[in-house]
Amino acid sequence: MRSKEIEASKKLLKLSNKQRSIIVGTLLGDGHLETQNKGQTYRLKFEHSSKQSLYVDWLYEQFKDWVLTTPKKKPKHLKGVKYENYYFQTLSVGQFRFYGKSFYDGRGRKHVPKQIGHWLTPLALAVWFMDDGSSKSKHHKAVILNTQSFSGRDLNLLRRALLDGFGIEASLRKQKEGLQLLIVGESAERFYKTVQPYVLPDFNYKFGALVNILPKE
Repeated sequence: MRSKEIEASKKLLKLSNKQRSIIVGTLLGDGHLETQNKGQTYRLKFEHSSKQSLYVDWLYEQFKDWVLTTPKKKPKHLKGVKYENYYFQTLSVGQFRFYGKSFYDGRGRKHVPKQIGHWLTPLALAVWFMDDGSSKSKHHKAVILNTQSFSGRDLNLLRRALLDGFGIEASLRKQKEGLQLLIVGESAERFYKTVQPYVLPDFNYKFGALVNILPKE
C-alpha cells in the first residue's frame, strides 16, 4: 500500500468499544504504546511468547484493519537461553493518543490512569488476566495479577477499581521484583465468573482450581 493510501485509510479508522476495552486490558498487562513524534501519534505493540501464538492471532484479528503486516516470529536470547516471541504492531495513528497520554508519563513510563475504574470492563479485565495473570497454583482458588512494575499509587487505583466495579477484593503480595495483586476466596470466584466468558479456551489453565466452581453442563 502506498503512503498516500495509508494516510487516507488512517483517517477512516475508528475504535470500537471492544477495541477500547482490549487496549485498556493489554496496557495494564504486556501491551505497549510507542510514539516517535512526541505524542502526536502512537502505535500499539503486542508481543508474547510463541507458545501464545493463538492469543496473538486473536489480538491481530481484533486490530487487523489497523495493521499492515501479519504477526511475525522474533528470536530472542536471555542469559544464554534461546526462545522465540510472536508479535505485531499497528499503524501509528492519532486515535491512540488518548491512551498514550493517559497511560504514560512525560518520560514514557507506564502508569495507571485515575479514571481506570470507568474503563475496566469485564473484557478489559479478561485481557489483563490473559496478558499478565495466573492462578496461585493448580491446587488453589486464587488469582494473581503481575503488577510488579506499578507503583503503590497505581496499585491502590487498581484495587479500588476492582472493588467498586466488580466487588472484587485484592490484597498485595510482595515479590522480589515488586508487588502483585492477589485475589482469594469469594472474590476469586467472582473474578472467575466475571472474566471466564471472555477468556480464550487456551488460557483456562490459568484459573487453577477455580475451573471447578461452576456446575458442569
